[in-house]
Amino acid sequence: MLGKEIYKIYAPCGAKWTNWIRPVPFVAIDTYGRKPITNWVDRAPVFIAKYLPDTAIFIDLPGKESIELGVGLASLGFRPIPLFNGTVEQSGAQAISNSDLIERCLINGAEKLKNILLEKDSNPAFLLDSFRTNRYRANETIFDNSWDLYKQDIPTANYFKENGIFKIIVVGNCIQRDLRKIFFEFQNVGIKFYLTDGYEPLKEIVLKKTLKERFEKEEL
Repeated sequence: MLGKEIYKIYAPCGAKWTNWIRPVPFVAIDTYGRKPITNWVDRAPVFIAKYLPDTAIFIDLPGKESIELGVGLASLGFRPIPLFNGTVEQSGAQAISNSDLIERCLINGAEKLKNILLEKDSNPAFLLDSFRTNRYRANETIFDNSWDLYKQDIPTANYFKENGIFKIIVVGNCIQRDLRKIFFEFQNVGIKFYLTDGYEPLKEIVLKKTLKERFEKEEL
């Protein structure tokens, strides 16, 4: 399939939430001739048993795992919304975010999604790469294609609430700093947050600003 065809599987005409899908990886699929991976894992969403009509999900795992779990959640009725926005790494260089692997996994995910019927207004499962914020250079061969999620990259808190979403599940080891900056505003208007590593039961959390965050000039 071409990148445009794959994009349309994730973002079918008329489906809610798809305006936030980032086009970057789908363009790269064609540009770099990406092929599907051979070690796809079907990941079951063991942390929830059924579709939750008042809930959105942010999957903040390594890119491959995020896509695999997103497709698993589609089987419950959630629509995977890829937010990947990293540039392609330079040839021969190790990169912070493995764009090649992410783009190839999106192909596999599309093949799976073709066989899953989702409602047009299915709640979103936003897909992130947990490596996106790892800004470091172990040596000169590390290619910095890190990226942050900004508040304009996702729907507003009011948009979530207007569409019946009052709870957000974050799947990951923690709530990373870019998400925290966005979610403080969400929490202030009454949206509740839950954290799981993907296996443990959901744990409700209350976001509290660190001393550093209190002194920051402006939220993202």
